[in-house]
Amino acid sequence: RDLHSFPTRRSSDFNVRMSFPHLAEPQRKVSPETGKERVSYSADFIMAPDHPGFKQFMAKVNEMALAKWKEHAGTVMGIINGDRKLRCYGDGSQKVNSKTFQIYDGYAGMVFVTAGRDQPPQIIQPDGTPVDPTNTMAYQALTRTMYGGCRVNVALKPWLQENKHGRGVRCDLVAVQFAGDDKAFGEGAVDASGMFGAVAAAPAAPWFLGGAPAGMPLPPFMQQ
Repeated sequence: RDLHSFPTRRSSDFNVRMSFPHLAEPQRKVSPETGKERVSYSADFIMAPDHPGFKQFMAKVNEMALAKWKEHAGTVMGIINGDRKLRCYGDGSQKVNSKTFQIYDGYAGMVFVTAGRDQPPQIIQPDGTPVDPTNTMAYQALTRTMYGGCRVNVALKPWLQENKHGRGVRCDLVAVQFAGDDKAFGEGAVDASGMFGAVAAAPAAPWFLGGAPAGMPLPPFMQQ
């Protein structure tokens, strides 16, 4: 019941697009404080501000905050909403390239949720069944079809942080399903096929195995 699914539809108002995917290979970062490596399978999920799934997501976050922080929930959520580093969601205008100072492709006018985990998420096949987690080749085959800009169905699980690092709202990435092609973000894949001619013996074809509660503060970008 704590999972939140964002289905993809053909209407331009209900697209869920994936950005910065780290599914086939995790993102690896070394903590400057501890020297330990942190592994994360993660991605951003972009949608319109009025997407019903995003509204449900925020309602669940506020419900959890009220249960955890009780009478202090409004104050705590006000602090979290005011600091981008303390939350897993945000306005697309906050995703700016540090070199060009331009908003990243696909984020303008949208909102996003960042989700990740230290283990590979479930990958759902087109027929709705999950990939066998022990079938590495099938997992890799499907995750490598998921590029920045494609459409996906995704299941997320928000959770509240309260530890020595402070309070915040984070999100686990539970499952992802490729749902359709769209314009790739950035330059996309380069087609170099025109640079090559035929060879004497054509190689074999590739193969793969396996088929807000009332009174709760809103983030600044949701306030009218």
